[in-house]
Amino acid sequence: MARTVDDGRRGKGIYCCFCGKRQDQVRRLFSGLDDTYICDECVNICSDILDEEFYDDEELDRPADTKGLDINLLKPAEIKQFLDEYVIGQEDAKKILSVAVYNHYKRVLSLNESDVELQKSNIL
Repeated sequence: MARTVDDGRRGKGIYCCFCGKRQDQVRRLFSGLDDTYICDECVNICSDILDEEFYDDEELDRPADTKGLDINLLKPAEIKQFLDEYVIGQEDAKKILSVAVYNHYKRVLSLNESDVELQKSNIL
């Protein structure tokens, strides 16, 4: 049975189990098990709380703001030259990997700069 609240004016209605707001006071109610409901506002608050806790615990996983960083992005030819010092043969693989690594870091560094999205590619 749905949890309802009697507001004295409109009779009974569906409400958020967290904040108690009625269905007509919020944009959307999401139903859970046993006819419990949570409103969109409470979902947003919970999401913010989880984000804060997650980023405090996992500081390394937080998206970095790369605008102030001085990162030396090597060109694909320079990456291949570095690989030549450690890998014998495999010329095609070294070229493909060098370009893929360059594109990856170019995409990572450009996340905050514009709305243009650089497409990922599968090198395998």
